[in-house]
Amino acid sequence: MTEADAAADRTRIAEALVSSGAVRFGQFTLASGQTSHVYIDVKRAWTEPSRLSTIAEALARRVGSAERLAGMELGAVPLVVATALRTGLPYLIIRKAAKEHGTKQRFEGDIPAGARVLLIEDASTTGGSALESIQVIRAAGGTVTEALVVVDREMGAIDRLRSVGVHLVPLVTLSDIPGARA
Repeated sequence: MTEADAAADRTRIAEALVSSGAVRFGQFTLASGQTSHVYIDVKRAWTEPSRLSTIAEALARRVGSAERLAGMELGAVPLVVATALRTGLPYLIIRKAAKEHGTKQRFEGDIPAGARVLLIEDASTTGGSALESIQVIRAAGGTVTEALVVVDREMGAIDRLRSVGVHLVPLVTLSDIPGARA
């Protein structure tokens, strides 16, 4: 992928986020517990098929040598499914907590031993949920060395994942969204 292609994706995705109302300003508490004057609700963008398609196409262009896709419920599920439909790759969905019944699994789908799994996230702040997903995948025998995120809030996730051997690649950062870094 060329830098021009990546720049075009950044512009399209930033526009999709803004036009969907996914970018909100005010005072918000994030999943990480930190507060912010801007909230990026990627779910507002992916609930409209053409916006989901725009995001999934950008994700699919960055799949590389992955053999499986993965994402945590709820925010990453449509992203993973839409990307899987474009690439033909199998996927798994990671639960926030193990099921209380049946198999009590932490994920749905198969992870063959040593399979290269690409993690997909909707947004990252400190990387906590991505790290949790990586631990689940690795404990099941999968290999994770790269993760894609629609929006990186530029608050430490890239460094945190690097410390566990995972390269986090954002489609856009908070700096790419008009007014978000004010």
